[in-house]
Formats: sequence, structure tokens, C-alpha cells
Amino acid sequence: MTLIDCDRHVMEPLHLWQEYVRPEIFKEYPVHFRNDSSLEIASQDNIENPVKTAKLPPTYYIGNHPILNNWGKEIQQETAKRPRNTEDRKLASSGLGQLQSMLVDGVDRAIIFPTFTGYIVNHQALPASVSIEYARAYNKWIINYCAVNYAKMIPVAMVSRHDPSTLERQLETIIKQGFSTITLRPEPIQGLHLGSEEYEPFWQLCERNDITIAFHGGTHLHGPTVGADRFNSRFSLHACSHALEAQLAFLSLLEGGVLEKYKKLKFAFLEAGAAWVPYWLWRLDNICYEEFPELIKEKLPNKPSHYFKQNCWVSIEPEEPCLNEVIALIGSDKLLFGSDFPHPDHEGMNVDSIYRETSLTKEVVDKILKSNPLNCFGAFRG
Repeated sequence: MTLIDCDRHVMEPLHLWQEYVRPEIFKEYPVHFRNDSSLEIASQDNIENPVKTAKLPPTYYIGNHPILNNWGKEIQQETAKRPRNTEDRKLASSGLGQLQSMLVDGVDRAIIFPTFTGYIVNHQALPASVSIEYARAYNKWIINYCAVNYAKMIPVAMVSRHDPSTLERQLETIIKQGFSTITLRPEPIQGLHLGSEEYEPFWQLCERNDITIAFHGGTHLHGPTVGADRFNSRFSLHACSHALEAQLAFLSLLEGGVLEKYKKLKFAFLEAGAAWVPYWLWRLDNICYEEFPELIKEKLPNKPSHYFKQNCWVSIEPEEPCLNEVIALIGSDKLLFGSDFPHPDHEGMNVDSIYRETSLTKEVVDKILKSNPLNCFGAFRG
């Protein structure tokens, strides 16, 4: 039976932007690298030459704006000292390479997500027209990337939220292109959170066309990610950016009445783990909902956990705590698995790692890898 990886990434080659972005936009807002100075670092394996020179990784820019926030020399130096996943990143830059990596990892099908594009499209300093154009360009490119084998690689479309009045038009194009899943950042974008009324027509169109919405956070966005207003270290930013934003995204959908109005919408929360779900739903159900139920009964006639079970799926991290508590609360049919290939913070996470997860039965693991993705993401191409 088919094994499905619900969170696999490309590494966008630099040349794609010049090839797919309209020339007038690219001329004013080109994506490019800037190389910084080299770094002398202590060698761990060469006694005769205890010091060696390493080149710092280049900084990724769009126009005059760095694409990654809080990506200073300290983290560049650490990246230069500990290069990892070089071969995996090369494989992820092409459709053929991605297929090769899937074969090695025992993955039959994969939902394919961007890596850097989300940081570009959601960059708070960009005009809406530039954000929309880069989303459009990526969508054209990823279709060609996955054309090597549509039956095995399912592309996910980018949407720009910079100008809500364009969302329906963007989505109509995406639907015509054959996408069935889109990915959104969980943060507020340009001052609007996911439950804002400006998005109402967009959610209606998503539901009408059976579009799955996958939330995928990430560290270093130029935007209001949780923690970015108080921390600047990789450690603290990375601690906040995924699971905390997933919790707030679900709350945004509740607060805006999206889950009550659009009961057939499907939302997937990826790369945030699942252990947050029992605590968050317990707090929302038993503390927040029960305090003043009369204030919210028109917007939320049911408790928050009802809506999570109705609309939402969540990806797990092998060996994370509380997985059986998650299953007891929302059911084993709402769990997904994503390897996050080829990103180094999830190195070694593959289908074998979830089968080695001793707290889950083989029956549950089989559902996570096989039937659950089909229910969440719907009919695939091919």
C-alpha cells in the first residue's frame, strides 16, 4: 500500500526566479545572493592545520531586503562550521532528484512544499504586486518540477495574502492549474489574522472547490512570528515559530467563526508536532469556553475541540510525548506524517522512524502513512 510523506520540500534553485518572474518585477526586486567574508574556524580533524578558512554561506536577498530575518553572522558561522545535508539539498532542487530521494526513503508519494518561497511571498516589506508575482512564478515552476511524475509528487500552491481583494482571483488561477492544496503561513500578514472578515470570500471559494489548506510555519520570517518581538537568537525563535503559531492559527480560525461557517474546509497543521493539541484544546474547552459561554455561543455553539475534530489534521513527530493522548482526543484518523526533507532540523526523520515509534500500534502507523493523507488532501493527480 502507498506510503505518503505529507511534508517534503524543494530547494528552489536561484535561476528559477529570473526565468519565471516577469522581467519588470525581477528588475526592481531581483532575488540574489550576497557573499560575506570568510571565517577562520578550528579544525576538529587536522592536527597539523588546527585553523582552516571556511566561506560563510551567502545571504539571500530580494531587492535590497534580506529574505531571512535575524540571520546574522553568528548563525552563518555555525552553519559554515557544520555543513549538513548537502547532498539532500542538491537532490531537492530538481524533480528527478526528489524522486531519487523518495525511492531511497521508501516514500511512494509526497506532498511537495516550498522552502524559501514562503519567506519571499510573505515578506512584510514587499509591495502586494511583488508578493503576488513571486507566488505566481513559484506555482508555475513547481508544476514543471512535479511534472516528472505527477502520480508521485503532489505540488502545493503558494498564495499571497498581502492584498485580500486578490485572493479569489489568485485561487481561481490555482484551481485552473490543477492544484488541490495551498499553503499559508499561520501568522497575521499585513495586519490581518486568518479569521479576519476580509478573508470570507476566500474561505468560501476554498470550501466550494474542496481545497485543502496546509499551515506551515518557519523561523526567520520578516513578519510578526510569535517571539520575534522579544528574541533574536535562533534557539528562542525556533522554539516559538512552529508550535506556538499553530496554536494561534487554530484560535484565529475559531475567533473568526471560520470553522463554524465552513464545516467542510480541511486544514492541516504541519511541522509543529501534535503534543500541543491536547493541552490547547483542554484549555480552550474547559477554561476559556466555560468562563463566559454567553459571549461566544453565537460564534461558537460547540466547544473548540469539536471544530478541531471536524476540520483539522496534524502531523506528528516520531517519539514526541503524548501521542496516545492526542489519539484519545481527536482520533488516530486525524494524524499525518511529514519528513520535512531535506531540512537539517529533521535529519533522520523518515518512514522508518515512525515505524520505530514504539508507543503507536502498526495499525495506527499504517493509517498515518496511508489512508489519513488521502482523507486530508483528497484525490491526487495521476
